[in-house]
Amino acid sequence: MPDDVTSPPPADLYRQLLLCRRFEEVVAEQYREGHVPGPLHLALGQEATAVGVCAALRRTDVVTSTHRGHHHCLAKGADVDRMMAELLGRRTGYSAGRNGSMHIADPDVGLLGTNGIVGGGLPIATGAAFGLQVQGRDDVAVCFFGEGATATGNFGEALNLAALWALPVVFVCENNRFAELTPSSTHVAGEVWQRAAAYGFPGVRVDGSDVHAVAAASRAAVDRARAGDGPTLIEVMTYRLSGHYVGDPATYRDEAEAQAWRDRDAVARARAALAEPDAAAIDAEIEALISGAVDRALAAPAADPEVLG
Repeated sequence: MPDDVTSPPPADLYRQLLLCRRFEEVVAEQYREGHVPGPLHLALGQEATAVGVCAALRRTDVVTSTHRGHHHCLAKGADVDRMMAELLGRRTGYSAGRNGSMHIADPDVGLLGTNGIVGGGLPIATGAAFGLQVQGRDDVAVCFFGEGATATGNFGEALNLAALWALPVVFVCENNRFAELTPSSTHVAGEVWQRAAAYGFPGVRVDGSDVHAVAAASRAAVDRARAGDGPTLIEVMTYRLSGHYVGDPATYRDEAEAQAWRDRDAVARARAALAEPDAAAIDAEIEALISGAVDRALAAPAADPEVLG
């Protein structure tokens, strides 16, 4: 990821969206074949959030992620081979194959870590933003979290401190309609984006099936934070096409609603915006990248609690 941020061309956006989509689809296949130890939480359908937000970031900006964080990692520049190896329990992974997808971090690209605690990234991102401010840097912290985290104390505390100290942080709520198996209609009161007003900073809602809309809202929020004007809360309305975990039959989901979101799929929309030869070339490029990562991971030694790397 370059240090100077420019609006990415449509081909680059599609490449990133497809990378996120195919990485998770292939990891799910590997899980079913018994190659992924531990649980696996996918974010299929939510690709435009991570890609759109990270398109507005520099390499030196930092992000905190969630238990559903593969897209955030990839969009921020995490190494595909090391991620695949980690998920497949191999020593060439980020934590030598011992931590899995909920504990991936790469400070070199500004990835402060995925997190298995609901809302766990909120205080971390707020603290990171305070550190950036104290150092006099114009870098920005971004916190990804789900709508379920808005019911935690961390949410209010983080937004309050960020507002009081005008911290350079962007709070990104991925409202994917479900907290585990529970529809958001039964656990989220009101509209998340409007809560920012109570703390005196902007809140916006964007369509998570439109990567350009997410990128535009993110650029405005990041520019505001970089200029020293404080935080923004972005609520991205998206949809989790997969179950809470691989193997979850998702019988609680309304199929008509799910199909409506499939019909607006951000990855397909981004592909349709390209000429077919260009799209096909990117398809082939990503397939080669992912299949190569799988092959290299499976050829690497399995994780060993006594061996780091």
